[in-house]
Amino acid sequence: MPVKDHAFRRAAPALAVFAAVRLLGLGVLAAWGAAAGSSPHTLLSARWDSLWYARIAAEGYGYEVVLPGGAVHSNLAFFPLLPWLERLVAAPTGLGYGSAGLVVSAVAGLAAAWGIFAVTDLMCARRDLGVDGRRAGVFAAGVWAALPVGIVQSMAYSESLFTALAAWALYAALRGRWPVAGLLAAGAGLTRPVGAAVVAAVWVALALAWRRGERSWRMAVGAVLAPAGAAAYVLWVGGHTGRGLLGYLDVQGGWGNGFDGGLAFARFIGAKLTSGAAPAGLGLIAGVVLVLWLYALCVRQRQPAALLVYSGIVVALALGASAYFGSKPRLLLPAFPLLLPAAVALARRRPGRAAAVLGAVAVASAVYGAFWLNGSGPP
Repeated sequence: MPVKDHAFRRAAPALAVFAAVRLLGLGVLAAWGAAAGSSPHTLLSARWDSLWYARIAAEGYGYEVVLPGGAVHSNLAFFPLLPWLERLVAAPTGLGYGSAGLVVSAVAGLAAAWGIFAVTDLMCARRDLGVDGRRAGVFAAGVWAALPVGIVQSMAYSESLFTALAAWALYAALRGRWPVAGLLAAGAGLTRPVGAAVVAAVWVALALAWRRGERSWRMAVGAVLAPAGAAAYVLWVGGHTGRGLLGYLDVQGGWGNGFDGGLAFARFIGAKLTSGAAPAGLGLIAGVVLVLWLYALCVRQRQPAALLVYSGIVVALALGASAYFGSKPRLLLPAFPLLLPAAVALARRRPGRAAAVLGAVAVASAVYGAFWLNGSGPP
């Protein structure tokens, strides 16, 4: 990873804060599990998507479930990088694939926090925001760890891995390290469908550099590498299903996934408002307004175009998806640039007051995470 300019010693406080917040969340989950008779390890590594990833690591692709209505849930909907890494960790350690996924997520979470710190520090230096970039980066990593759905960062899910690749790809693009940016974007494209957001961000950064007069073979390499991961997997799925370019869309359609610009989500909220769940509907509206307001703050903050493009596409894909409405908070987790205005605001406060605010948010997140995983959990 392109970390030479942000050595470990500089980023260490950010990593420490991130680790402390996540350990708090795991501690509360363990205490909750002891009281409720649930297994934190099972909740983190052997439910929902983590089971699909572990099966891919164990058996490869080809497994599917046919629902009573005829819909087909195929494991081809899950991108391969996390299962590959689970297999890589499990082979020498003897861990089960779910447990290996927890190891991958733990390491990737630290890498993501480091990347978020590096991007924040660099942006503060370039935009002259009147705040110490290192301090803002520490708070950025802490706020990301303390999100209400931050417990997902500690699950055998792909969000931490994807965010790590995305953050460092963006950092490399902002530094003009085009082959590295392209390679990391390719990795993100092998991790989640929203890897398209990373590709677009790298391409925008490349276009702006070209406009400024930069010309090099490294730019061409980065531009070609960036979409290679996602393109390779989509093409492989097309060949595997015999449906060509439509194969991957068919697989996602079997899960009920699609993009309608938010119409289905709007109808879902409307149904809540007209039923006995009106408070939930109002809460969803407030959540959408909050996300859009945060994006507007990012624009006002004059974040680099690559960050705005990245977070804008992540938000659009999350809010515009036509299925799995309960997943939307989780799908927004990689949109870390939305948190940079809050990180800068905290960095401008007195240290004690800022630490108290972050600590209170972390406690609330830990309690909510334990409650969430012992209830409906992330679909």
